[in-house]
Amino acid sequence: MIETALLALGLVLIVEGLVYALAPSLIEDLLEAMRALPLEQRRAMGLAALAVDLVVLWLAKALGA
Repeated sequence: MIETALLALGLVLIVEGLVYALAPSLIEDLLEAMRALPLEQRRAMGLAALAVDLVVLWLAKALGA
């Protein structure tokens, strides 16, 4: 179980690192756009992303990952 969690964390960090390495100006634009959103809308987006991620994890586990 801990191996799977470490693998998932490593994959997330790789993808995040690639985004910062390949498109740093895009990240800056995205952060500015996020700052323009109201706090409640940012919170709702975070909760929606969390829900989608939980469904993806559930599907992966159901498929045998």
